[in-house]
Order: sequence, then structure tokens, then C-alpha cells
Amino acid sequence: MVLDPAQPLPASAVVGTVPNWKEPWLVGQRLFWLEQRPWEQGRTTLMTQADGQRRELTPGNWNLRTSLHGFGGAPVAFGHRHAVVVNQTRTGPALWLLNLHGLTPPRRLCQPDVVAMGDGCLHEQGRFWIGIWEQEGRDVLTRVCLHTGASRSLRAEADFCSSPSLSPDGRHLLWLEWDLPAMPWQRSRLWLAQFGEDGGLRDPRCLAGDDGAAESVFQPQWLPDGGVVMASDRNGYWNLHHLAPDHLNSPQPPWRPLLPMAADFGLPQWVAGMSTTAVWEKGLVAACCRHGCWGLGCLQWSSSHTPTPHWRVLKLPFTEISNLRADGRRAVALAAGPRQPSGLLEVDLVGGHWRHTCAGIGAGANPLGTAPISTPEAFWFPGHGGRRTHGWLYRPVASAGLPPLLVRCHGGPTAMARPCFSLETQFWISRGWAVLDVNYGGSSGFGRAYRQRLDGAWGVVDVEDCTAGVRAVAAAGWADPERVAVSGGSAGGFTALGCLCSSNLFRVGACRYGVTDLAALTQDTHRFERGYAESLVGPWPAAGQRYRDRSPLHRVRHGQGPVVLFQGLKDQVVLPEQAERMAAALRQRDVTVEVHVYPEEGHGFRDGRVQQEVLLCTEAFFRKHL
Repeated sequence: MVLDPAQPLPASAVVGTVPNWKEPWLVGQRLFWLEQRPWEQGRTTLMTQADGQRRELTPGNWNLRTSLHGFGGAPVAFGHRHAVVVNQTRTGPALWLLNLHGLTPPRRLCQPDVVAMGDGCLHEQGRFWIGIWEQEGRDVLTRVCLHTGASRSLRAEADFCSSPSLSPDGRHLLWLEWDLPAMPWQRSRLWLAQFGEDGGLRDPRCLAGDDGAAESVFQPQWLPDGGVVMASDRNGYWNLHHLAPDHLNSPQPPWRPLLPMAADFGLPQWVAGMSTTAVWEKGLVAACCRHGCWGLGCLQWSSSHTPTPHWRVLKLPFTEISNLRADGRRAVALAAGPRQPSGLLEVDLVGGHWRHTCAGIGAGANPLGTAPISTPEAFWFPGHGGRRTHGWLYRPVASAGLPPLLVRCHGGPTAMARPCFSLETQFWISRGWAVLDVNYGGSSGFGRAYRQRLDGAWGVVDVEDCTAGVRAVAAAGWADPERVAVSGGSAGGFTALGCLCSSNLFRVGACRYGVTDLAALTQDTHRFERGYAESLVGPWPAAGQRYRDRSPLHRVRHGQGPVVLFQGLKDQVVLPEQAERMAAALRQRDVTVEVHVYPEEGHGFRDGRVQQEVLLCTEAFFRKHL
């Protein structure tokens, strides 16, 4: 597509036409990744690249999704010669064995009667897969034989489990557990067990997270010598900690901090398969987040028993690093920068050479050609209670007078606004808007204390932080305070609606599959988030009045800004009834509301045509009412 730099960026160039690359892997000299295709209603397939050639490994009617915990992730487990994949069918998920070299056709292992399954690891020598099955209201750590497809339940002691990891000799297993009402970024535990002669787990013991302290453990990994590395936020940040192999059986395992710093090496585990560290031939390669910006570095030591780590920062032009994997001396990740769209990053960890390739664009190309680009500016301002609060500001490259301002509220609410190139951001910039992405209290990327600002205060801190951000931008003379729009999806939709209900600063808003009634969310949402609102709002039902007072559904007022609502009818996280009731409440108060529903969409829109329609309808609605 040839774009005219003098014209606004069309929606067809922004969403719905370029594949979304996810979860890259390195196996020897070969690169693998998942490709989600919006023009095929979001179908996800497995791709590979070798000798400069790309090809699809899974049949055209397969859809590699797990739906684990409602949000999915990690549908593929790789070995050296094989991969085990989860193919989502109309009758449920099925587990298949693939030969990575195409020597034999795919073979179905099993299709059990489960809600979801995935997040597995593969032991080719032992000929088994270990992963998570969701069944009968809980997670079951399960082993599946690659010969027969026979399954065996290994453990179902906690409400949730994740991240199984096999030791180098295949004799031990690590995994994470947590229980409601906690979320994994609030409290989780690291477990270790040995495989018995019968194939079951023997002598399970907790290695971290069971001493009563508020601790979140993230991505446990084995080192080649049998030691273990994890990220733990016990000291206030997700820092890396090491346990030597001869201490695995200690009554109180002596974890050693590898690199204490005010930075995060972990993430809120909303989806399975998240990876910020990887083992390479000389140590660890790790993604590290400081003040909302991600970078990449190598952590090297001479011996895992007596580590003397040296941290070497890799000089790369990227501010977003995710899904990091390594093999030998190479690493691969998804990366984006202020001027670089998200793409596959390949790095030679010894020589320092790297290559960044964007889907549908290629290596090193600018998707906007000669069109000007607005880059993110770090913006700190006094938020709720005067506390220092962060945002990313994008200013229009050309504007006659003060531009209108779009405030975007990220989801989660523990996600984060990321300072990297986005065609959607440039869509608004090309129309003369300024954009403010707010990292309100509760956002990740700034340590545990910043995330905990939202404890008991959802609907207050986030809303006041966004409102304070608007005032700060207006006071600096960067946007027109009379033309302010707000938008968000899921938890961000809740915050966006809260902004409209509480302040006349916001003149118009858009909400995608957003929470409107906290009480209904607590009672009707899916299993994963069933207890989350208790930490964000208060104990249910004792704090029932607080739930009502914070819900946009019960805060609609005459004279507030018009709202456009977008809702998928297959949403199991925020049920469609929430949007229906919100629309009725707005109409009852004579507030202009427009509603768009999508019968085949769930929580998050995958179909490219729907994505384009949502963007176009939002822009048209804002333009009409501003």
C-alpha cells in the first residue's frame, strides 16, 4: 500500500491487514513463531524460517489457541525434533504431535473433555508432554504420553498452576501455583518435585513463596548445571534470584539475588508462556524494565555454584522487549521502538549483530514511508494524592492551534502503556490529535509499590490519575482542554467510563468490552478473575456499597459526555449484559450513546474487519461530538 504523507492515515493501513507475530522460538538454527491473521478471523498458525524461506507448518484449518485462564497463550511446546501444539476446534482443544522437519504427518494425541489446555513443556527422550488442563473448576498439571496419547494427572492441589519446566536431565519438574482470591502477580509459589518410577510426582516441595510474605514468582528456569533462576518481587521489584543445585533440597532454600536493582525482570502473568529471561551458552539474556521502558542485556558468570554476575547492556533502539528465547549464542524476541513497529528481533549475543523484521513490512522499513512520525515523550505529573505518576505523550507533528487530546486507558488494570511505535497512535496523530497514554497507579513496569497503589482504590486512583494527566497536559499548553476524549478496553474501559462519569474535562468517550458493574463482574466473570475485585475494591459482599459507588453503571449523570460502546457477544470475561445495561442507563439520563455488537467476537477483537470498524466508528463518533 502506497500512503500519501499529506493525507490522514487510513484505518485499512492500521489494523486488520497485517499479521500479528507472537511467541518466537529458536530451535538450533531454525526460527519459529506464531502468526495471528486478522483477515482469517484471528486464526493463529505456526510459521518457520530456515535458509531465508518462510513456510507454514500447520494445516490451513488449524487454529493454535489455548484459552487458558480465559486469555490463552503458549499453545506450542518445542523439542529438538518435534513440537506438541494445541489446535482449537469447534468441539474443544486437541493436542497434536508435529515433526518439525516434516518427515511424518501430524498425529493427534488426544482431545480430552477440558475447558482449555496448554502452557506445556516437551521431553522428547522421555516421550511425554507436561502441561496444564483446566477441568472441573481447577487447574490440573497433566502428563501426556507421546506414543499413545494416554494422560495422567500429576497434581491438582491449587486453584491455578503454570510454567512447568523440566530439569536438564528430565528427572525433576518446576512449576508455579496460586490460589483465589490472589492473582499470580500478587502471591504465587514455586514448587519442585521429582519423577517417580511410576511416572508420577514424588516429594513435592515449595521452594519460594510459602513464608507468608507477599511475593510473586515469575518464570522459573533451569540452568544447565541443575541450578534454578526465577524472578521474584519480594524486594519490591521482579528481580532475578538464583538457587544453586546443591541447595535444592535445603529446608529453607538460600535464594541469592543476582542483580538487585530498581527494575522489573517480570510481568503480570495474564497469559501463559510469558518470557523475559532465557539461558544461552554463557549465562542468561534478560529483558529489563526501568520506568516503563524495556531493554535487553546479558548476565554472565563463570559458575552457577558461585556466580559472580556481570550485567552487559545491549545497545539496541528498542523500548519494548517480550517473549524472549535463546539457543546457543542467539536470542530472539518481539521488539518495538519509538520509530520501529513490533517485529521479530534476532540477536547474536557474542558479536552483537541484530536484525529486526516487521510483519508485512520487512527488515528496517518504515511503514509510513516519508510521513512524519510522532514519538513518545515521558511525562510525569502529580496524580492521585499528589503522587508522581507517569504517562507517554504523543504530540501532533502539525496542528493549527491547540490540538484535541485523546487519553487512552490501558487494560488489566495491571498492564502498562508502552513507548513504542503504533500505527493506531499515528492514525490519531495524522488527524491532528495529541495522545496521552497514562500509566495510572496500578500499572506494571514501575515496581510492586506502584502496582499496589490501586489496592482497594480501583475506580478512584486510576480515574484521578487520568484526570490529573489531562490537567497537566493542558497547563503545559500542549492540548485543548475543551476537546478531550477518553478510550479504553476491558479494565481500561471501566476507567474511561469512570472518567466520563466523574469529570466534565472529558467530553466524549469510547469503551470496548468494558466493566460497567463491579458487582456483576464479581459474580459472573470467569474463574481466573473471580477474586480479583476483592483486592481492587474490597471484600464481597461486605463492601457491596463500595462496589456500587465505583461502578459506572450507577454513576451516570445528566450532561456527561456521549459514549460509544463496543461489545463481543461471546465475551466470557465481561458479559455482554454489562454493555446492554450501561447503554440503558445512559439513555435513561439522556446521555447520547451508540452501541456496536459483534456476534462472533469475545474479549478482545480478532477479526480484521471488526478491528477496522471499531477504529473508524470511534474516530467518527469523536469527530461528531467534538
